[in-house]
Amino acid sequence: MKQILPALHTFTRLMMGRVYLIEDPDGLTLIDASLASAAGKIVTQLAAKGYRPTDVKRILITHAHGDHIGALPELKRLTGATVCASAAERPFVEGKSSLPYPPRESLSGVARLMATPGPTLPGTPVDRPLADGDTLPEVFGGLTVVATPGHTPGHIAFWQPEKGVLFCGDAILNLLGLRLPFAAFTTDMAENLRSIERIIALQPSVVCFGHGNPLTGDAVAALRQFARKVGAIPA
Repeated sequence: MKQILPALHTFTRLMMGRVYLIEDPDGLTLIDASLASAAGKIVTQLAAKGYRPTDVKRILITHAHGDHIGALPELKRLTGATVCASAAERPFVEGKSSLPYPPRESLSGVARLMATPGPTLPGTPVDRPLADGDTLPEVFGGLTVVATPGHTPGHIAFWQPEKGVLFCGDAILNLLGLRLPFAAFTTDMAENLRSIERIIALQPSVVCFGHGNPLTGDAVAALRQFARKVGAIPA
């Protein structure tokens, strides 16, 4: 486990999909759940910090792709935590339907080959459906839900305005530099660009991605440069 800020950590050695840990007086919050294979690694790393699984009180989900909810059923079983996700993403988290993928004819090259609808994943009940603007005052001094659809229909981010920290899920990736989410797995890229514009307007100083290292330097400048490059904001 690696510390990002006081009371904020990211788990290490997970195969795919970042999971973040927030420490609060009433217990722990996880953001996302990685692949199914990550559950044991997450519990082991919690134990190394002196925590039991039941110290996890909340699991916040940015979206329902398998590399973000794969370990959720097992983590829910071990922790008994309250699962929070957007109302729009709820049927996908609960395994009642599979996420939509972009039409194959709208893609080109490798993306067209990769664009195969994924399976309906094992479901986990969503205990607390979230909507844009909802607040979680008990988490990290107060998190605000920010609707950032596009990568998936109900994708959300979590924003801590006083600390300037944004958990952006897969709206933006940080893999060999900032980049858009993979087209083959993004329901509506135009909508995702509008969500990036919304992210820029927040002016975060720290950005925690679903893939790649957190951005803790001059995040606003880097995000603006990226957003101009991809056409999310005017050049």
